Amino acid sequence: MAAEATPHPGMGFKEFVALIAALMATNALGIDSMLPALQQIGASLGVVHPNARQWIITAYLLAFGASTLVYGPLIDRFGRKPVILWGLAGYVLFNLMAVASTTYEMLLIARALQGVAAAASRVVAVSIVRDCYAGRMMARVMSLTFVVFLGVPILAPSLGQLIMLFVSWRWIFVVLAWFALAVLIWTALRLPETLHEEDRIPIAVASVVHSLRLVCTNRLSLGYTLAMTAIIGSLIGFLNSSEQVFTDVFKEPLLFSTIFAIIAGFIAIASLLNARLVEKLGMRVLSHAALLGFIATSAAHAAVAILGFETIWTFAILQSMMMFCFGLLVGNFGAIAMEPLGHVAGIAASAQGFVSTVGAALIGFAIGQFYNGSDIPLTLGFVACGIVALVIVLLTENGKLFSRQATLVEEIVHI
Repeated sequence: MAAEATPHPGMGFKEFVALIAALMATNALGIDSMLPALQQIGASLGVVHPNARQWIITAYLLAFGASTLVYGPLIDRFGRKPVILWGLAGYVLFNLMAVASTTYEMLLIARALQGVAAAASRVVAVSIVRDCYAGRMMARVMSLTFVVFLGVPILAPSLGQLIMLFVSWRWIFVVLAWFALAVLIWTALRLPETLHEEDRIPIAVASVVHSLRLVCTNRLSLGYTLAMTAIIGSLIGFLNSSEQVFTDVFKEPLLFSTIFAIIAGFIAIASLLNARLVEKLGMRVLSHAALLGFIATSAAHAAVAILGFETIWTFAILQSMMMFCFGLLVGNFGAIAMEPLGHVAGIAASAQGFVSTVGAALIGFAIGQFYNGSDIPLTLGFVACGIVALVIVLLTENGKLFSRQATLVEEIVHI
């Protein structure tokens, strides 16, 4: 691609896609590489109750979700590049703080600050793509980025487990710091500022409040945001409990990263399949069918666990089936929720991310805290999240599944 025809001068298309994927990967690495290390971290820092180790994930996610609301106005005012450079620098610093942690409380503070810093990469990456491309080209860039991004949850637990075969859990944070530093240098040297000076918007608290109000008072947006929150909450519950399930229930901690990769792979397959089918079948047909499939599979999984027939292989198969449904659900729910908010898409996306991430983190933490040495609470949590999401969708769609809404104007409810 010629430099003069490029919306990001000096950087080719392939490099641009790779950099955006790397920016988004910092968040996934910050979560999934931790999972095999939770037991070792807890033992090292004197965590008495095994369920308390789940705060390592939850503290990060709560801070990440809350911070997405702040970065939208910041990048519109100061530009994309300075905000992402500060965010990456903070990510490096707070990973080193985690390395130096001598108490569990200090580690949790470092994890929360990591979440704050990582939120910059998520918000800025999407905004940069929107700055540079539109229409089908933007969809192509996001699809290519997402393919790379989907590989991170598959490989990250294996990375964490591999590191601990040779050195302590602290080196996971060292590797994350090195990765963020490399992305920081890459961004500083190669990425131009993509927000034009004339497009900068002064920070206005009122605009953030207005966007939050739109998300919370539009029937379509609110309904699908809450349904998406419930479904993502089930995934967070799985992340919180998965290490304990493989260690305590199945006594197979070394198989954790392999089976986790298989399960995560089904999310990737479903996401790629969704990209091919959504234009032909529509978001509602795919997502509503997937929701019913999620509930049916999670109910079967709960029955297997309650009846005492659960093995590591039934867990892997049924969990993979649920995550396949999950891959067809979340993207479509998010897109439907954004349909009425195109005129405030940027800040509205931050508001939606805030509601869904914080809410899902709390739901997932609650599911994880019910862990009792078996996977029955986890499977029942899946069922509950699926049923709650279905009820919300039915209320939002006036009791009808697989059908399009009427006019968007009819869906605006002023409170």
